[in-house]
Amino acid sequence: MRWDKALLALWALLPALAWAAEPPVALLTINGAIGPAIADYVHRGVEQAAKQGAQLLVLQMDTPGGLDTSMRAIIKDILASPVPVAAFVAPGGARAASAGTYILYASHIAAMAPATNLGAATPVAIGAPGGGAQDEDGKADGKTDGKAGKTGKGEAGGTSSTMTRKQVNDASAYIRSLAQMRDRNAEWAERAVREAVSLSASEALKMKVIDLVAENVPDLLRRLDGRKLKVSDAERVLRTAGVVATPVEPDWRTRFLSVVTDPSIAYVLILLGIYALVFEFSNPGLVFPGVVGAICVLVALYAFHLLPVNYAGLALMLVGIAFMVGELFFPAYGSLGIGGAIAFVIGSVILIDTDVPGLGVPLSLVLGLAAGSAAFLFLVVGMALKAHRRPVVSGREELLGSTGEALEDFEQEGWARVHGETWRIRSAAPLRAGQRVRVVAMHGLLLEVVPEP
Repeated sequence: MRWDKALLALWALLPALAWAAEPPVALLTINGAIGPAIADYVHRGVEQAAKQGAQLLVLQMDTPGGLDTSMRAIIKDILASPVPVAAFVAPGGARAASAGTYILYASHIAAMAPATNLGAATPVAIGAPGGGAQDEDGKADGKTDGKAGKTGKGEAGGTSSTMTRKQVNDASAYIRSLAQMRDRNAEWAERAVREAVSLSASEALKMKVIDLVAENVPDLLRRLDGRKLKVSDAERVLRTAGVVATPVEPDWRTRFLSVVTDPSIAYVLILLGIYALVFEFSNPGLVFPGVVGAICVLVALYAFHLLPVNYAGLALMLVGIAFMVGELFFPAYGSLGIGGAIAFVIGSVILIDTDVPGLGVPLSLVLGLAAGSAAFLFLVVGMALKAHRRPVVSGREELLGSTGEALEDFEQEGWARVHGETWRIRSAAPLRAGQRVRVVAMHGLLLEVVPEP
């Protein structure tokens, strides 16, 4: 009887033991604009999933788009991944716009949660001011790319510039190649680029843009159980029923990148570094401002290296600061200061060369820092100039020309009191005790004096 109960208990535990033996599932979460930090996070997540022997990597996304370079880096990691990747637009209300659509098409599995959408994949630069698309009759086509209200493009043949056609055609060919690789709707993918169209989750499923709709990650894993995938020329069967996805948290490097590659943070860092260096050069020897300034400038330059920076804007910012500093040294009647402030604002506005939502410097921050910069530079450099114009009150220079009183009678060398201190002095003329003398030279600790008339 006991053996029967033991066998029944073992039989009941077999499914649990089978599930426990299944390889893990890794979960990466993307929220916000896709930039260098997100690309680094995905790269490290793919490497970690491969080391852990994961059977699947779920990439949960909610993004308005992002930088082309970061998007292509993520897609390269997905295509080269030894672990199949399931891109999942979730939770409800999320979107995979622009760069997110490309990543969805590149993944081995494309899934969406209800009440989500994807599309609007026209390159952001196409929506730049002055590049509005026109049809053959010369009228604007009125389509939008879903990015901050910028005007989108219609068919490539109706675009007004060669650069526009190049960007649209390149993006169209890229997403079409991804669609053909994953056997998804290539025609709609091209429309998402050329016409900036979007789809809901249910519509995307009907049009074979995605593979399935799931409520959440556990539901997604249940639906994927038993699915066959081809990865690195090998066929794999997913055993994900009952497996709990393991979140992959960003490491310190990714967190650091996410902070410093925020355009607003990088902008503030470069200004803080410049101001600290100006303060150090105005007051040599303080050391601390120079150390802080050098670190801030180097970190900001590293961030600018990863971001799409317009270096003409950075140059205008530096020229503007130089002009505002020059106003304090040269009597330009405000022309240098006003011109410097204008150059500073213009350079700040065009500093980040992209219209991607979340990857720009707010105008309110620019204007606030411009006003603060002008006030700071006028205050700090003005104080430094006042300090330089004050007479010397200590040291060797202050002793020269000082007066004192002889303490004894002597003909060549003796003692005198200068500034309340007793000094060894030398005089070419005989001196009497109490006679006033003036310092004309200093030789080590010996003062050369002459009698005061």
